[in-house]
Amino acid sequence: MLTGKRIGLGITASHCTYEDVVPKIQNFKDVGATVIPIITHSVLHAATRFGTGEEWIAKIEELTGQKVISSIKEAEPFGPSNPLDAMVIAPMTGNSISKFANAATDSPVLMAAKATLRNGSPVILGISTNDALGLNGLNIMRLLNAKNIYFIPFGQDSPHSKPNSLIADFEQMVATVHEAITEKKQLQPLLVQYFK
Repeated sequence: MLTGKRIGLGITASHCTYEDVVPKIQNFKDVGATVIPIITHSVLHAATRFGTGEEWIAKIEELTGQKVISSIKEAEPFGPSNPLDAMVIAPMTGNSISKFANAATDSPVLMAAKATLRNGSPVILGISTNDALGLNGLNIMRLLNAKNIYFIPFGQDSPHSKPNSLIADFEQMVATVHEAITEKKQLQPLLVQYFK
């Protein structure tokens, strides 16, 4: 399905979702893709109840068989000299959503995404943010209408306790990437219902 494709996987600091996202690397490998991991500075340095940066980097590098890209300098060549077929950012925090929507390229993940768009290749976002239906709603709408940007289908993960929160359905990550690369279309339905 994605045989021979080089997929960048950008990981930002939504630490609580790593357990859902990181195992999906194997799903890409199962369909023939090579996964290039790229992380933000906060992923590298944070130690939370979900684990340390060092622990997660070790898991990511073991699954991908690739060294993690952790600097803007390392990410910049994903422009014309070392292009990706697609770039996935998952999980993507509200902070990174805001920066990406406003062209603030201050992390390795956002540099790789910018380079991928520069090449006319798709960037796929897997959002995980508590303010998606709050102040970040405007930024999400802006990105939904941008060329070559696609979203892993998302929905409210905890509507009663966190009514502004949205999270991607990471089970649909590979399918979203496939649709974006092969059809240049958004996987539908975009909105999923987590709770009834």
